[in-house]
Amino acid sequence: MVIAYHLIWTAYGFWLPNDIRGSTSRVLRNDLLRELGEIHFGRKRLQPRSFQIREFLEHADRLMKDTVLEFDEDCVSAIGEAFAKVVRQEKYTCYACAIMPDHVHVLIRRHRDQAEQMIANLQRESHIGLRDAGLRTMEHPVWGGKGWKVFLEDEHDIRRTIAYVKDNPIKIRLPKQRWSFVTPYDGCVGGRVTVVRGRNDAQSNGL
Repeated sequence: MVIAYHLIWTAYGFWLPNDIRGSTSRVLRNDLLRELGEIHFGRKRLQPRSFQIREFLEHADRLMKDTVLEFDEDCVSAIGEAFAKVVRQEKYTCYACAIMPDHVHVLIRRHRDQAEQMIANLQRESHIGLRDAGLRTMEHPVWGGKGWKVFLEDEHDIRRTIAYVKDNPIKIRLPKQRWSFVTPYDGCVGGRVTVVRGRNDAQSNGL
């Protein structure tokens, strides 16, 4: 039985339907991107080298309608504030979150909302939050698509995914993220969020 979801989605322009690493897309709707190559559904078994990915993204940037932007520290904080608002309003239980420069990981306990609805809620509120903070215009796309989900079915899955999500910033030499809307996992699927703020505590205490 599914007890939680690992939700992942990317920032605008960072994982295209015909990405050379493979993708979850089956249709390419933007004709301008066709020169980048054909779609490969699913992650490729043999992954391209780092320099090949970099060259692909640089080529893609020149074809995109809007500027491809990473999330800086201010953006990360604004997105966190928006996520906190959604967690509070929808009464989600979030076990882990990493807001990266070009993508997001969120681990949320099973809820009345489907995984797709959770992603939509988080994306919508974070776009509004970035706009209200003056970090994006309403017209500029923030997210690169509807994202995808991984079903978690037991305690081992949850603990493994929590560790993976927490390690994401560290792997690229960013500070560990500690979000106050994240509920520590205690080995069961119960528990409620008792403190909800959007501040990334790692930024304030230097961790």
